[in-house]
Amino acid sequence: MKRLIPMLLTWAGVLVLAVVLGVVASGCSGGSDWQPPRDLSLTEQKLVQSSNRFGFGFFQEIVSQSDGGNLFVSPLSVSMALGMTWNGARGDTEAGMRECLEFGELGADEINQGYRDLIDLLTGLDPKVQMEIANSIWYRQGFEVLAAFLDTAVSYFDAVVEVLDFGDPNSADVINAWVAEKTHDRIPSIVEKPLSDAAVMFLINAIYFKGTWVTQFDTKDTHDAAFHAPAGDTSVKMMTIAEAKLPSMVREDFSAASLPYGQGLFQMTILLPAEGKDIDELISEMNQENWDNWLAQMAETEMDLYLPRFELAYEELLNDTLIELGMGDAFSDQADFSGINPAGGLLISKVKHKSFVKVNEEGTEAAAVTSVQVDLTSAPDEFRVDRPFIFVIHDRHSGALLFMGKIVDPSA
Repeated sequence: MKRLIPMLLTWAGVLVLAVVLGVVASGCSGGSDWQPPRDLSLTEQKLVQSSNRFGFGFFQEIVSQSDGGNLFVSPLSVSMALGMTWNGARGDTEAGMRECLEFGELGADEINQGYRDLIDLLTGLDPKVQMEIANSIWYRQGFEVLAAFLDTAVSYFDAVVEVLDFGDPNSADVINAWVAEKTHDRIPSIVEKPLSDAAVMFLINAIYFKGTWVTQFDTKDTHDAAFHAPAGDTSVKMMTIAEAKLPSMVREDFSAASLPYGQGLFQMTILLPAEGKDIDELISEMNQENWDNWLAQMAETEMDLYLPRFELAYEELLNDTLIELGMGDAFSDQADFSGINPAGGLLISKVKHKSFVKVNEEGTEAAAVTSVQVDLTSAPDEFRVDRPFIFVIHDRHSGALLFMGKIVDPSA
């Protein structure tokens, strides 16, 4: 019997993940002007490894603090927003953020150049996939910011830097308009109106992804089907492709399959726990070593594919998650951001994350925004995705994790 694969999109991110082996190159040919991507630089390799370590830990922590429902995050967006902010941290605050972001022994030049190279690589990787990354810094009129801090953000993160009168009620609208533009209106706002009297700076990252499947689903084959959610069966629109050739693997505890976009370098990989296995138990096993091993075990297989059509908007305040990951000092009165302003007296008050994902017969659209607010202080025979699952959108060339998600009920 053919193997059946239903796939759901969940990034929780993130993130662009480690190299995915076994993509069907024959189905991914593009225009005559398209050239294979260059090899990753050493700084890119180091930065991707750090970003992925952060991404897996971040995803596990946010799942552990959740209510058990659907979630979708971009570890890459969070990493970039915090990476910009890290350049202004000093002392114990810098050490805590370094631990949280998994920078290890990387030097400042390696970290910043790694982000610079990764932005250039990802946004130009596949002409058939829309991949956009934007960064910005907005600070209060009259608040002094070290030129070196802003220069780093502009040079390495392509950040737009704007001075605003935070006392003007329209200032929040200006920031939110930038967010809406960079996410193609999928995320219309990230900061609340009016801006806090204590706020002096917002550091924001926005990511937008839109890719069409290499092999698209036919809407005529989409049908109502049951999805076995923890609270009981729900009805979903199940998309179907007969005899799809996809990289997949089967283990005793879970199955996996990858669905490529565009030229095949961007993929969605779905991890489907075996019946009776808890999805959070599988998430706890996700780390770079296991991920690499799982991808290496995948081989092209012909199967019938079943994937629910779904759409999800998600938002979360990340303070508690990031504190648990080691950067609690940055949120406290002990914070040292003298690399932003030498007078000190600054702390991170909020790290807010919003995301959107839509998976249909054509492909996937996903967006994420992360805002850092700085304040003054006083595959089986049948692979049917009809129960909770994990999904990761990643770039198989660089190995970066773009989005990561957990779906327990696509109809929610």
